Amino acid sequence: MRKVNIAVIGAGSAGLTAYRSARKYSDSVLLIDPGPLGTTCARVGCMPSKLLISAADAAWNIQHASTFGITARQVHVDGVAVLERVRQMRDRFVAKVLKGMESIPELDKLDQSVRFVADHRLETSEGELIEVDRVIIATGSRPAVPDMLRLAGKRLLLNDDLFELSTLPKSVVVFGPGVIGLELGQALSRLGVRVRMLGVGGSVGPLGDTDIRQAALECFSREFPLDPDAQVNGIKEFADGVEVTFVNNGQLKTETFDYLLAATGRRPNVDHIGLENTSLALDERGVPVFDPHTLQCSLAHIFIVGDANNHLPLLHEAVDEGAIAGRNAAQLSDVQRGRRTVPLAIVFSDPQMATIGLQPSQIEQAYAGNYAVASFDFANQARAKVLGRDYGLMKVWAEKESGVLLGVEILGPDAEHLAHLLAWSIQQQLSVDDLLGMPFYHPVLEEGVRSLLKELKGLI
Repeated sequence: MRKVNIAVIGAGSAGLTAYRSARKYSDSVLLIDPGPLGTTCARVGCMPSKLLISAADAAWNIQHASTFGITARQVHVDGVAVLERVRQMRDRFVAKVLKGMESIPELDKLDQSVRFVADHRLETSEGELIEVDRVIIATGSRPAVPDMLRLAGKRLLLNDDLFELSTLPKSVVVFGPGVIGLELGQALSRLGVRVRMLGVGGSVGPLGDTDIRQAALECFSREFPLDPDAQVNGIKEFADGVEVTFVNNGQLKTETFDYLLAATGRRPNVDHIGLENTSLALDERGVPVFDPHTLQCSLAHIFIVGDANNHLPLLHEAVDEGAIAGRNAAQLSDVQRGRRTVPLAIVFSDPQMATIGLQPSQIEQAYAGNYAVASFDFANQARAKVLGRDYGLMKVWAEKESGVLLGVEILGPDAEHLAHLLAWSIQQQLSVDDLLGMPFYHPVLEEGVRSLLKELKGLI
């Protein structure tokens, strides 16, 4: 029987970081992953989606150059070439990840699947038993597909599959106006694909504020039909596509598409690793209960990180969690709360969306009666008008007593940059007065932040 001090199950962003963190303290660390390697972000997530979005933005900007008095010839989108570039560039990103793994000793790697057979024992797919002192679960996640959508049969697409198509389809119905659905759905639409987007519950992206969510709905609905709370009556596969029956403006409507893209979230990969053979406490989803600050589970020697715990399924959070869990697993007698950064999430749609710090509902609960909120419409922003992108809404919440920022939601141009500026400000616990004392150049989008802060100052 093989014996190791620390086993890391999963070699994605969280698992790789956990391995390297633990290896600083122990020479007996085993990184287990049957493949494919290269991380979810590089292979099927962040990078290929942004490559598709970049192609879509290029086409969109040419088509709308008349805003600036420039007339371009008719745009031709070569779907084959678009997807070939996506795959080529994606493969480069994956290769870079794999190159980084070459420094890991072969004895520290195991390319098999494993499952728990006891609290301190794993079994490989080939039947080998491994005795482990500590375990870090970093098994990632996979697309979650409701049973109803599986009626699309061979016409069902997951975001993992989209980038493998030989060319762009002519039409796609997207289920799920969340981060993945909005990014991919809008990109496909801007590349000439007929898109309809359907959701459940009324959510649009990660936005919690009602006003910004409504503004987002209006923005995206100008480009393609979007119903975030749709009533779908039927889905049927046929030879060349999929038929979807739904209620549209009170009327029953049936529409056909080449594919159905399921962008309905992801589920942790913890249901096939034998957790039932352990004494771990599990939540209602079957995910181990854990401390988000130490990543430690109910069994002190087991930790869970990244998408596997589904707490904050973002790459930078996965890396932070891997570092914390790797250190704590190696130093089990001295488990410490890791340093966590301010929550930051960005959607690379157009307009972009961002959420920073506490959510509106969390602020209401924790600071009821002791907070102020101000809003800013990008229609009134000089730089946004110059760019021809003067649409969107931004809100900032601050504690009344101290003036310290609590949370931000943004729908607007280049929100990815404003989001970082404000995330850094919140992490540094800067107040409205602190920020108003900072330099603001002219004309820049950041001037919108200054206008917002001036309004907020009058409310605290």
